[in-house]
Amino acid sequence: MIVDVPAGKDPIGYVWGEMVPGIGIAASGFSLAVYEHSTLGLREFEAARLRIAQINGCVFCLDWRTERDGVKVEEEFADAVTEWRTTDAFDDRTRLAAEYAERYATDHHNLDEEFWARMKAHYSQTEIVELSMSIGSWLAFGRLNHVLGLDTACVLPGHS
Repeated sequence: MIVDVPAGKDPIGYVWGEMVPGIGIAASGFSLAVYEHSTLGLREFEAARLRIAQINGCVFCLDWRTERDGVKVEEEFADAVTEWRTTDAFDDRTRLAAEYAERYATDHHNLDEEFWARMKAHYSQTEIVELSMSIGSWLAFGRLNHVLGLDTACVLPGHS
């Protein structure tokens, strides 16, 4: 880990909540809002989230699976996200979510008219904004956790 965390402190809670409370608590609120208020389908949500996790290399994010009403994506879903271009496991919306996440993170200057026409054919403007904010959250905070080494110090609930 890049930062020193006192013994007995949860690394995420300490860094985000105690080290920079004026920023970290607000960032945490935004991060949680993405999960609590999303109107996107679980598969689109997870395709974009996992693609960002794969790009960031965040160990915690790669291991995490969003749950809604007791439902999570299937075990093989992460492999399908890696192969989003060719997998037959995705419908058009899910494939576009993975593509958008990848391009947002690695090639945002080349989101052209053809891409936006495809997005608008499958997503409402509100959904595009929601997906954009979600991707931005995952990109920023997953990368922050990975760069500072927090992602390997955190334990998922039920994974202790």
